[in-house]
Amino acid sequence: MDLGARLRFVRTARSLSQRELAKRTGVTNSTISLIESGDMNPSVGTLKRVLDGIPVTLGEFFSIAPDGGEKIFFRSDELVTFEQGGVTFRQVGAPAFGRTLQILNENYAPGADTGSSVYAHEGEEGGFILRGRVEITVGERCEVLGPGDAYHFDSRQPHRFRCVSPDGCEIISACTPPTF
Repeated sequence: MDLGARLRFVRTARSLSQRELAKRTGVTNSTISLIESGDMNPSVGTLKRVLDGIPVTLGEFFSIAPDGGEKIFFRSDELVTFEQGGVTFRQVGAPAFGRTLQILNENYAPGADTGSSVYAHEGEEGGFILRGRVEITVGERCEVLGPGDAYHFDSRQPHRFRCVSPDGCEIISACTPPTF
């Protein structure tokens, strides 16, 4: 699907007119119309401004399957894998427009963490520790959890994860709404 058709699909799926999207973003109605008709190729900056008005991230925008075919089952080699500071995340499916749940298999190298400072975002998180030990800080509370232990909290509270096992740790988690 070309960029213009994809934008039209995403915009109409959110019940937005071109005029309403233009008001939200400061991008002219004619520019949005030209992008959707395929008569203009926007810069990344312009596309990001338009998508912020929907709102949808660039990653979600390019992973949309507008054919209506919902993917339900995922083989191991279809999981989206990415790394961040000694943590490997395997995500069930690609970030998808309209999805409200993110499921991850998280693997932490020894000493790896989610960052030196706590962070917060909209939603809830929960998970099970499969292997190793992880220190989880939520607000003022801090606990070390091991295999079979679990957690569930409001993600608006500042939080941080840190592996305290010499052999790393593994977690299966869910987050709603998706954070990346």
